[in-house]
Amino acid sequence: MTATGREDPRHETRDPGRGREAPTESWRAPILAHFTPEIATAARLTIVADPDHLLTEQGVVAAIRARGFDLIPFEDHVAFRYAYESRYRQRWDRGEETNLVVVLRAPRRDVDDLPYDLLQEARRNERLLSFSIAELFPNLVPSVVAELDRADLDALYRAQTLHQPGPLGENATYDFILRHVFDVAPELIKTDTDLLRVLLRRHYRGRRFPGLLDRRFIYLLRQTGRFNDWPLEQIVPDRSAFLTFLQERWPLFVRHELRSRGYRVAEPDQPYGLELPGPELLPFDHDDVRVYVDNLFVEGHLRPTAAVPKKLVRGTWIEVGVAGDDATTDDAARFKRLTDRLRDAIPGPQATFDAWVKTAQRFAEWLALRWKLVGNALPVSEQDCESLHDAIESAFATWMLEHYATLHNLSYWPQPVVVHHVPRFLAHGLALGAIKERIALVVIDGLALDQWVVIRNELARDGTFQFDESAVFAWVPTLTAVSRQALFAADPPFYFGTTIHTTHKEAHHWQRFWEERNVPRSQVAYVCQKKQEPDTAFFQRVRGTIEDPRVRILAVVVGTLDQMVHGMILGSAGMCAQVRHWAAQGGIKEMLECLLDRGYDVSLIADHGNIEAEGLGKPDVGAVTDERGERAHVFPDEITRKRVHNQYPTTIMWPPVGLPETYLPLLAPGREAFVPVGKRAVCHGGIALEEVLVPFVRVSKRA
Repeated sequence: MTATGREDPRHETRDPGRGREAPTESWRAPILAHFTPEIATAARLTIVADPDHLLTEQGVVAAIRARGFDLIPFEDHVAFRYAYESRYRQRWDRGEETNLVVVLRAPRRDVDDLPYDLLQEARRNERLLSFSIAELFPNLVPSVVAELDRADLDALYRAQTLHQPGPLGENATYDFILRHVFDVAPELIKTDTDLLRVLLRRHYRGRRFPGLLDRRFIYLLRQTGRFNDWPLEQIVPDRSAFLTFLQERWPLFVRHELRSRGYRVAEPDQPYGLELPGPELLPFDHDDVRVYVDNLFVEGHLRPTAAVPKKLVRGTWIEVGVAGDDATTDDAARFKRLTDRLRDAIPGPQATFDAWVKTAQRFAEWLALRWKLVGNALPVSEQDCESLHDAIESAFATWMLEHYATLHNLSYWPQPVVVHHVPRFLAHGLALGAIKERIALVVIDGLALDQWVVIRNELARDGTFQFDESAVFAWVPTLTAVSRQALFAADPPFYFGTTIHTTHKEAHHWQRFWEERNVPRSQVAYVCQKKQEPDTAFFQRVRGTIEDPRVRILAVVVGTLDQMVHGMILGSAGMCAQVRHWAAQGGIKEMLECLLDRGYDVSLIADHGNIEAEGLGKPDVGAVTDERGERAHVFPDEITRKRVHNQYPTTIMWPPVGLPETYLPLLAPGREAFVPVGKRAVCHGGIALEEVLVPFVRVSKRA
């Protein structure tokens, strides 16, 4: 809140403090009491029955790791046995100390599914544990609480402790959660302004409510009889639909506002129709609404209207949402405001991963504008742009070194965090009925978030699509054979160590994943663009697969952009220009339309991004590396890696997080690359924000 009591969302991506080791009054305390440093020295194996996925929350995972324990989920007998024998049993046989926590995502009665030798050791040391939501929240309905994102349990636990509600039924549990977790009191929503403010706060933050909680909220609103003309079933749960709802009504508001001030505003050439029903005029001018509207335009969620001349609103708060005659001038003004916004809200060392997701999306808008405005007199000096870019990369690298190791153990639902979560997210959504029976995953190899912004803007020109945009973390090193293979295998790279240098097994991984979920092989397809294959020929092959009535699970790998990266000599600005030209040709638009017309649930993702980097020197490593990328060299042993690191002491000896133990990356620091000094290259492999956080977008057609 501001000093005047008004809402101020401008700094909502600052470090919120979530993800730190929990205080003793937290819901995590009963869990962490079983993972002390003293216990770590006494027992090398712990088995946890975790049916409610409590050990997928970032704070729990980070705290357990900090106390000396490794976590590994038991989801597949063969994969688990491989990891256990190669990574832990061999160490124990050598006398090395490693503390393993095996997490079974099932009730305690199902632990007999685990290997007998593990069960015997855990029972012998009394390290067979079980945690559940019912134990932590005894007065609330467990099935309702289980639907929440685990990061929301902090607020719920505090509310339970403070209010002591007593035993609640299902609807009362939903109402308690609405009020105390999401700060929504339906009985206080009495006007259009109240409802708009609640929806803006929710969707601007990107908060996702469980489906049944949304239904309860909509039911309570409908019961009042006040919002019968609002399309609540669409705009409450669906962020993209809500933004469309705002976008359609903004021109009407601007025209009405000018007329109320006495201006004569010409009627549009064509009648203005609304795709979504509901009130035509929204209270955009209310103080608590205006600040959100301002941010939505600055950050690219809403597009300025050309319904009125900009000269009529210049100098007013409405100006940000009205397009001028000179697009470059508008872009420059927006760039200046984005620069200030980014500089004021760089996440700190203890930020949560979702704080960096939001920052990465805002940074992508900034980068896309920067490369578009190159040569057109940026409103911010190049030196200031470079300083801000370096500050963001430095903060992100610090965060990655401390927190990246926890991410792969986080839950893939309700939103995937790392690329290998995505198939599991899709399969879980399919099982719940939240995703259609036909699934298409479009992977654009090497697409950075700022380049997605360029593509999105081209795709959005005719209003065909809606986009539910987020971002996920690539696997490090951000190389295609590592991160894209993890995406299709739905597992960390450790599990495919024998093929980690190639992409030839991707189709096999994709089919195996779905076969394990009872989808026949004949219904699963994988289509990958061949090297130097023209887009027209490739998209024709894809169309043939789309139209095959047997196929219902489809993966498409688009390779054109990655080929652009490896041939790019004009830097990031040139890369964005080429991406814009590629998107404008229409092939990707036609493919997405074809998928949607055939009833597919479409998701678009990248395996890694890219960054323009400057040469720090080219190590003379000969044949001792397994990979010699421009941003990452990979060594088979620590001695060789250390020798090269000593020659280039600013490089990063990346720990083998989720990687085979003989796959040891040495990463170029900051915005530098393993190319001759003075040279520049657009490349990937490291831990820059543009390489690591990649777009994950749900694509649909507008109603």
